[in-house]
Amino acid sequence: FYRLQNYESQAPIVDGVRLTLEGIALTGAWVDTDRDLLSMVVLEMGVSSRLCTVLKPGEPVVVMGPTGTPSETPGGETVLLAGGGLGNAVLFSIGKALRERGSRVIYFAGYRGHDHIFHQDALEEATDQVVWAVDQGEPIAPRRPHDLSFVGNIVQAILAYAKGELSGTPMFALNDVDRIIAIGSDRMMAAVTEARHTVLQPYLKAGHVGVASINSMMQCMMKEVCGQCLQQHVDPVTKVPTEVVFSCFNQDQEMDCVDFANLRQRLKGNSLAEKLTNRYLDLLMTKQ
Repeated sequence: FYRLQNYESQAPIVDGVRLTLEGIALTGAWVDTDRDLLSMVVLEMGVSSRLCTVLKPGEPVVVMGPTGTPSETPGGETVLLAGGGLGNAVLFSIGKALRERGSRVIYFAGYRGHDHIFHQDALEEATDQVVWAVDQGEPIAPRRPHDLSFVGNIVQAILAYAKGELSGTPMFALNDVDRIIAIGSDRMMAAVTEARHTVLQPYLKAGHVGVASINSMMQCMMKEVCGQCLQQHVDPVTKVPTEVVFSCFNQDQEMDCVDFANLRQRLKGNSLAEKLTNRYLDLLMTKQ
């Protein structure tokens, strides 16, 4: 992933306030080596991510990276990708790399609604089969004849796929899946982790690898410097705390070792400050 900021000298001033971004962690979506382009997808949530909308074409910015550790994309495996919301922007590059190495890829792409989908062409290119899932409302209509659609959350979609309840033909049996990679909200990844040992367990291969991309808070993004991204790990069997790791050093972590309750608690730590600054930005935007 990368660390993005604007230059203070270039930032616009509204009502005496300079709209400077704090450093934000963004995953690289794709690169174009012929034109020297790096693409990152921003989800407008906090103030700094919302301020990306004030960046102008041609404006210089600060981009540090890549940092973190590359995702493992082995060949010759059957891999299940589970993406939620913005996580789908990350997984299509991973899916593409997996297929280039000879792995087969089944992709469960989850969105809040059918109008939240983006980069559909890239998603299809990176997968052998896609199951489009929306939490509620109108389903996403598959464009390829072998892709499937579902209304419900990711775990429900995977379970329906395993039971053969979707309208269409599954290309894979879940007991052939060697690796599961989940990227999304902490709640989504926690749900997938738990389901592997409960409702999905009868359908999965014993000994498969489960990986979650941990979206903990970050500040320096320079690998083990400031400690803002610390994540508690637990014993996968007893759930007794074992060690604390730096997520900016390696965001991809074994699902069963992640203390998701601890992650959720830490992510909520700045909730009040984020709400206040978002309201203040709303006020400034009305004056712009």
